[in-house]
Amino acid sequence: MPAVTQLDSALPPETCAFYREVMGVLQKAGVPFLVGGAYALHRYTGIERHTKDLDVFVRPADSRAALDVLTAAGCRTELTFPHWLGKAYRDGEFIDIIFSSGNAVAAVDDQWFEHAVTGEVLGVPARLVPAEEMIWQKSFVQERERYDGADVAHLLRAVGRDLDWPRLLSRFGPHWRLLLSQLVLFGFVYPSERDRVPAWVMNDLVVRLQAEVAAPPPEERVCQGTLLSREQYLIDIERWGYADPRERPQGNMTPGDIDRWTRAILEEPSPPPGHVAELDSGRQ
Repeated sequence: MPAVTQLDSALPPETCAFYREVMGVLQKAGVPFLVGGAYALHRYTGIERHTKDLDVFVRPADSRAALDVLTAAGCRTELTFPHWLGKAYRDGEFIDIIFSSGNAVAAVDDQWFEHAVTGEVLGVPARLVPAEEMIWQKSFVQERERYDGADVAHLLRAVGRDLDWPRLLSRFGPHWRLLLSQLVLFGFVYPSERDRVPAWVMNDLVVRLQAEVAAPPPEERVCQGTLLSREQYLIDIERWGYADPRERPQGNMTPGDIDRWTRAILEEPSPPPGHVAELDSGRQ
């Protein structure tokens, strides 16, 4: 895997200083965290992507402590979305404190930390999100304005032979069809690299697919599209009578979480025509 290099060439010195300070403050306070986003992607793939924030991942139980520590350090903090995301701001800079995903499926748990890799972020030793968790989380990001399928393909190309495939299959659990779709797409994108996905994984998923195709469909009308996009499948839920799998007890979100997450769509600016913005993780 490519060595870590500093991704600060396009960042102002004050931004780099803020990110370093945040990591140092959390480390000194004993709040366990992992760095994800562009830094983890570079660690595995060598792709350099300069984003406007730093993605810090913590367990849900540590999210309040992380925000409190950063508040004490002079940041303005907020629990932006109680089911998955907080933010810390100072002097025009900000970081994301992430403890789940926008659909509340990919919650940060002990496995994230048990399988994290060591690295360096802007000169600070830090642990980085495991590749398996990146693939799991990114597979669900399929909005009109952001689709992380290319990141998934690049991760599979870079580390497919080294992945803990049983653990990755376990991560997807009942959403195994989504993983299969990403693996089929990977074989289309990289025909010469398709052996980076073990044959037993593909065979296992194809057998599951064949069994499911042969079985009668479930009676309950559920649209799992809301797990992939918070906006594009709202019509299915609001007008066509499909159940929303994000809502408890099937999912991990309350009706209030879903309402707040949906209302935020109108509050976020759209990129100007012809411009492809690098969106922060609040879009996930």
